[in-house]
Amino acid sequence: MSKPLPGRMTRQQPDRILIATTNPGKVRELQASLGILARWSTLLDFPGLPKVEEDGKTFAENAAKKACGYAKATGLWTISDDSGLEIDALGGLPGVRSARFAGVDGPDRRAIDLANIDKVLGLLKDVPWQQRTARFVCHVCLASPDGILAEASGTLEGLICLEPVGENGFGYDPIFFVPALGRTVAQLDQDQKNAISHRGKAIKALLPRLRALLSDPTPDMPAAGNCGS
Repeated sequence: MSKPLPGRMTRQQPDRILIATTNPGKVRELQASLGILARWSTLLDFPGLPKVEEDGKTFAENAAKKACGYAKATGLWTISDDSGLEIDALGGLPGVRSARFAGVDGPDRRAIDLANIDKVLGLLKDVPWQQRTARFVCHVCLASPDGILAEASGTLEGLICLEPVGENGFGYDPIFFVPALGRTVAQLDQDQKNAISHRGKAIKALLPRLRALLSDPTPDMPAAGNCGS
């Protein structure tokens, strides 16, 4: 059997697709947005897998690096996203550092989220409401072991609250106010969040390509890009 050309898809339809995250909140969002198109696995199913470092300068670079790295490591088609918060008054920070902005690490996601929120609110303590504009950004990438198959992006515009409000969601959701809804993202249920979120928009843009690939993974159709060496 000949080896597939780099950057091209194989004919075999994947029996499952890897969602490249261990974040339970992100897993729930992605699975809800993707629906039942395939059998899904997550990085929690591969406990000994080496971590792919997110050292890119953009969300797109990190998403592609993770999707390609984990696809090659597992042999599975892999969906990865990189997302974060950009605050205008902070020059775009925390940006690609959103998940690690406060420098806290470890298994306690809630402790990490609270530390990140506290740092943001501290940096914005003297910034008036009208100048607290921000956006959530998400870039999502689908890759096979041979190359990038599809990519898409989504954003959600809003303002940073003076204090956390709401119990749902994760990350910066309790301090991200959506003016059109008059609520923070943490005050939305899962369906409401998926309908307007940056990640939901990115997945919605990716879905037509994913559906097409799953229905006809033609070997001669070029992929969107290659993963490099």
